[in-house]
Amino acid sequence: MPSAQGDGTGDTGPVSTTAAGPDAATTEVTAALRRAGIGDVDDSGLARALYSSDGSLYRVLPRAVVRPRAADEVVAALEVCRELGVPLTMRGAGTSIAGNAVGTGVVVDTSRYLHRVHAVDAESRTAVVDPGVVQAALQTAARPAGLRFGPDPSTSNRCTIGGMIGNNACGSRALGYGRTSDNVVGLDVVTGSGQRLRLASGSATPGLEDLRTLVAGELATIRTELGTFGRQVSGYSLEHLLPEHGFDVARALVGSEGTLAVVLGATVRLVADAPYRGLVVLGYPSMADAADATPGLLRHGPTAVEGLDERIVQRLRDVPAAVVPDLPKGAGWLIVELTGDTVAEVQAKGAAVVADGGALDSLVVTDVAHAAAIWRIREDGAGLAARTSDGRPAHAGWEDAAVPVTSLGAYLREFDALLDGHGLQGVPYGHFGDGCVHVRIDFPFGREPDRGRAAYRAFVEDAARLVARYGGSVSGEHGDGRARSELLGTMYSPATLDLFARVKGLFDPDDVLNPGVLVRPARLDDDVRVAAAPRLRTGLALAYRHDEGDFSNAVHRCTGVGKCRAEPSGVAVMCPSYPATREEKDSTRGRARVLQEMLAPGGPVRDWRSPEVHDALDLCLSCKGCSRDCPTGVDMASYKSEVLHQSYRRRIRPLSHYTLGKLPMWSDLAARAPRLVNAVMRSRLGGRLAKWGAGVDRRRDLPSFAPRTFRQQWTPRAGDGAPVALWVDSFTDHFAPEVALAAARVLEAAGYSVQVPGDDTCCGLTWTTTGQLDTARRILGDTVRKLAPLADAGVPIVGVEPSCTASLRSDAVELLDEAGGRDTAARVAAGTRTLAELLTATEGWTPPSLAGVEVVAQPHCHHHAVMGWAADERLLRSAGATVTRLGGCCGLAGNWGVERGHHDVSVTIAEQQLLPAVREAGPDAVVLADGFSCRTQLDQLSDRSGRHLAELLADALDRDALDREGA
Repeated sequence: MPSAQGDGTGDTGPVSTTAAGPDAATTEVTAALRRAGIGDVDDSGLARALYSSDGSLYRVLPRAVVRPRAADEVVAALEVCRELGVPLTMRGAGTSIAGNAVGTGVVVDTSRYLHRVHAVDAESRTAVVDPGVVQAALQTAARPAGLRFGPDPSTSNRCTIGGMIGNNACGSRALGYGRTSDNVVGLDVVTGSGQRLRLASGSATPGLEDLRTLVAGELATIRTELGTFGRQVSGYSLEHLLPEHGFDVARALVGSEGTLAVVLGATVRLVADAPYRGLVVLGYPSMADAADATPGLLRHGPTAVEGLDERIVQRLRDVPAAVVPDLPKGAGWLIVELTGDTVAEVQAKGAAVVADGGALDSLVVTDVAHAAAIWRIREDGAGLAARTSDGRPAHAGWEDAAVPVTSLGAYLREFDALLDGHGLQGVPYGHFGDGCVHVRIDFPFGREPDRGRAAYRAFVEDAARLVARYGGSVSGEHGDGRARSELLGTMYSPATLDLFARVKGLFDPDDVLNPGVLVRPARLDDDVRVAAAPRLRTGLALAYRHDEGDFSNAVHRCTGVGKCRAEPSGVAVMCPSYPATREEKDSTRGRARVLQEMLAPGGPVRDWRSPEVHDALDLCLSCKGCSRDCPTGVDMASYKSEVLHQSYRRRIRPLSHYTLGKLPMWSDLAARAPRLVNAVMRSRLGGRLAKWGAGVDRRRDLPSFAPRTFRQQWTPRAGDGAPVALWVDSFTDHFAPEVALAAARVLEAAGYSVQVPGDDTCCGLTWTTTGQLDTARRILGDTVRKLAPLADAGVPIVGVEPSCTASLRSDAVELLDEAGGRDTAARVAAGTRTLAELLTATEGWTPPSLAGVEVVAQPHCHHHAVMGWAADERLLRSAGATVTRLGGCCGLAGNWGVERGHHDVSVTIAEQQLLPAVREAGPDAVVLADGFSCRTQLDQLSDRSGRHLAELLADALDRDALDREGA
């Protein structure tokens, strides 16, 4: 793609802004779908790009995407595909790791509208659900009855029940609650031949006589080769059709990956949730040693036994600002979950597990928050394992093989030797209680594309033979898809493969449903996305230091695990816009997919200026939440800056880039007559003109400039304490000087001698976020050169605005090249601190009392992502405050939330966590918001004002002083 490669100068030259339209065949399909009464049919280049991949290695462009609003629309879509001979592929959350949810025809996304829990019956312990219901939503619906759906994959907060049925998903707690197939009691399906079936376990279904006859003639094959152990997920689970199992067609369809029938609805079994849970963490010399110990622990009835390797734990420690819980001594661990009616019962079970575990070290955890932190290591495994210990990309493909648990330790040792023999690295982990091992492997797709496919094929063929030798399954829970269907011959006889084909012929004689999967499989090394992606190293503005300087490597960090599609929860920020719109294009994954398509040859997205690219990035807040919370480390804020830079460099930009994008420059001018400027902006005509000129939504208020900037008020004071540099950014200087004054007061009270660097030390943030990266580089280069003598002298540089502090800590090193001062930027970054970081590290410093103060804290997104908020929380709690920490984003995000077209989404984001928490807070509660954007959002959308940590501490100092005077 020459226009994206650039000419080495950063200027991509004139490029087309029109994407390739749909071809005649696609137009025919979409027209027929619309005539069939389907309302949401999309054959745009954007939709095709978004749905070209799932959580797997594969890139397959569909002709069109259907988002059905009712089951009848799914049936209608299938009928159109049958008439036209077009493949149909079902898709839930698109987290399928084996390429189960991509196809060349029509992709049907059930997650957009078909997500109702129709009924929860506490007496029968069942629920009736749409296929697009997210597993966590079903848990929420079942919880009031004291019930839960047993299987819970690590993607449970975004995967759908229909997808779980398609893959026979298991998850960590399948050991205690069974696989999806063990928990399905009825299905409403339509087969590939168009036959509507309502299947219920234990009930005969008419119209299946041919299937009964086929099974009756193959009883010996089914009994000897299928259902040999719990995690034998590969192929069709025809063991459920045996007479002794009641010819249960519903359960047999589970795990058929949408190749036999399409799920329209399901009745699932619920189980009683235990009132108390606890964890036992056992440390061993190696992961294989941990596996050896697993069979002996199963007699204690754990609901989960998970295995971890030291490499995956180290990957989490490498994530910026991550807080990793301590684990017992060892290099391999088992996480054993136990349940009971009381905490004492759980503790007693834990003691018995420790006694039988034979571990080097152990830890029993009954605290819910502590247990959640340990589980997070395991739940983020698929993303964390996407990078090797030396930072290279690691890929799915050979992802979830399983062997009988008694053979697991021996298998792992041979598997490690197999990796070594192929010169590959992997980070294994998995469901050890079930013998299932997950791993991502550094197949050399990007480094050596031609050799990459060959290396991939050679390894997985050897790995499949190894698994077969141990009586295992090439898939233990994610299904076979495009990644492993070709390998089924290693574990099944020709008679079994022929049986699979005959079953497929009965249900889907025209091969309409998900062709290329399970029967007549596609080649496993075809359509590999990363192998087809060209490198993009020249003409870039940012360094991409962790991606070998390659924009393609950076955007391909996204492996599709879909954490960005999860409901907002906890303290994560992740991707605030997706929960607000529920559109795939507004997820971090969706944006990454569009950028990947921009780089791919022959796709619908042509270049940097393609409308698909800018549509996908429009609602990206540049909050950097993904850079911290995405387990693969995607940094969409940086990618957006690069796209804007490449799109508009030496071209006319949007008006807001000249106004809000250069706000510090205009603020310096306004400081000459702030009262006059404020008066003009507050006037009816002046305000309208200012908003129009700045590209600001008319419903937004413009913030007022301070009558006197901080630097106009600041008087240096001599002191004999240790020097500290209070770096005052443009926002604080011009709009909130009281924050900097409070910070100076607190630092002096802590014994520091405060100095303030000059007013020409801007971080260039507004230029960075609007993609004016040449200017941002110049500004940041000047700033780090002026701050470097302080850093080199060991003088801490303290920032008060989180986004600007984060710019010094991260953006500067990415923007500046070696000649422009990257080493200098790195020294400044290392010397830059937040106020809380400095104070909590100050020997002998004691915070002023905040006893009795209720704090509702909204950490700035950049603070959370780049620096982490742990020091702030420690400081507040040590001062005696009661702290409620919010997650999510305030929704303003600098200039983003005030721009025209963003207001409604900005408000919706604020309503996710911030505004409800503020409304529920007590009247005397302090809303802590260090970010200028966060305080502005609060001022405009609530009746509460936010306070900066410096102001909170300064107020406490004043109270302490009054108390001393009173005494």
